[in-house]
Amino acid sequence: MAIDTLDARLIELLAREPRIGVLEASRRLGVARGTAQARLEKLRARGVIRGFGPEIDPAAIGFPVTAFVTLEITQGVGEQLRVHLRRVPEVLELHTITGQGDLLCRLVARSNEDLQRVIDEVVCFPGIVRSSTVIALSNPVPLRLIPLVRHAAAGSAGGLPGAVGPGGVGVVGPLGEVDAGVGEGGAVAGPAEAEEPDQVGEVAEPGQVGQAGRPQRPLR
Repeated sequence: MAIDTLDARLIELLAREPRIGVLEASRRLGVARGTAQARLEKLRARGVIRGFGPEIDPAAIGFPVTAFVTLEITQGVGEQLRVHLRRVPEVLELHTITGQGDLLCRLVARSNEDLQRVIDEVVCFPGIVRSSTVIALSNPVPLRLIPLVRHAAAGSAGGLPGAVGPGGVGVVGPLGEVDAGVGEGGAVAGPAEAEEPDQVGEVAEPGQVGQAGRPQRPLR
C-alpha cells in the first residue's frame, strides 16, 4: 500500500526522534493533533511502523564480526532447521533465497575465532548438505529506510517538488525543509521551533490550550 507525503514526514520525524509527543509532532508537521494521531495509528495498523524500540549496534555490545552464511539443505528439513537456527542467538537474520544455496544467514561473533564456534553451531544440523561463509569487512551503507520512504512518497505525489499532498499538506524533502504547501486552514506550512518533547500518545485534557492558543481536542 502506498504512503503519501504526510506519512513520510511523520515516519522520518519518528525515526529521528522516537520519543517525540504527538502534540509536538503535529506542530512540526503543520497539521492538527488529531490528524497526526490518526496517521500514526493507521501506519501502525498497516505494519508500516512496527515499533519504537532502540536500534542496537552488535559491535557496541561485544560482537564486532559480521558474516553471511549460505546453506544448502536437503528437502523436507526447512522448518526444523529454522527452529534450530532460532536457538542460536548470534543468528540475526535468516532468508530463503534463489540461486546457489537455499538459506542465507546473517550472524555476528565476538572475534574471528568465535565465528568458527558460531558456524559450527549453525551447521551441526544434520539436514545441511553444504555451507559457505563470507566475512563483512566494513558496512559503508548501513541499513537505511528513510530514503526509501521519501522515494515511495514522491511516487505517490507524482514526484513533483512543492506538490500539495492529501489534506492540503505540502510535499517536503529532508525533515524541516518544507516546500511551499497549503497547511491547515489555508496557512502555508513551514518549519517550527523545537520544544520539549512529550510522550507519544499523550492525551490532552479537554479544553486545554495548545500551540497558537487553540484548544486541544481530546483523542477518541
